[in-house]
Amino acid sequence: MKIQILGAGKMGSFFADVLSFEHEVAIFDSNREQLRFTYNCIRMSDPAEIAAFRPEILINAATVQFTVEAFRQVLPYLPESCIISDIASVKNGLKKFYEETGRPFVSTHPMFGPTFANLGNLSSENAIIISESSHLGKVFFRDLYNTLKLNIFEYTFEEHDETIAYSLSIPFTSTLVFASVMKHQEAPGTTFKKHMAIARGLLSEDDYLLTEILFNPRTPKQLEQIRKELANLLQIIETRDASAMKKFLHEIRRKIV
Repeated sequence: MKIQILGAGKMGSFFADVLSFEHEVAIFDSNREQLRFTYNCIRMSDPAEIAAFRPEILINAATVQFTVEAFRQVLPYLPESCIISDIASVKNGLKKFYEETGRPFVSTHPMFGPTFANLGNLSSENAIIISESSHLGKVFFRDLYNTLKLNIFEYTFEEHDETIAYSLSIPFTSTLVFASVMKHQEAPGTTFKKHMAIARGLLSEDDYLLTEILFNPRTPKQLEQIRKELANLLQIIETRDASAMKKFLHEIRRKIV
């Protein structure tokens, strides 16, 4: 199969690497410097080159801020039958965009990134495939994600946004709050060092991505729950209520079993 990838960043390069051994892969990036880190594929820096390649499926791995813009840049050069797809973690506006194009599409979200994941073993990682996607597009990504041994879930666009508000907004917010109040320590404990590693990894991500995830309309509801539980914990600590602390810890352990 002829596969066109947009964006030679971390995820674009990862998909090119994974797919190039069984498919004919081309990768486009307007920044030629990015293309230096790709191999075993056709490199393109001019969108007009895509027309001659005639891809059967296009995977948009551009930074989430430029996902729709990247689509619009290359759409004139794609065959009508080409399935267009994205792997964006933020789906804002994408459902409407796909409806407007009238093209076959598939939207997925591989819920891992090169920052944290062990790319050599993804069996503990997850991926979401949007159920409104075209049948052939879903088949392609389901086969790919099965090959990567990912755990696959199928959600609607709406369900995806709800899941992301819970699974990303809460840990992102907790990590940002931790980082905002921390200070340098000469001899940090193991837990502190782990938190610091997570914070550094998170803050290495694109600012727009972090902002869009946290600006999910469903995020405030999740943050209100954090504020409620933090106020409860603060009261327990201030009153030194050992019985309440025991109950608090018991409830937490019950939830994470």
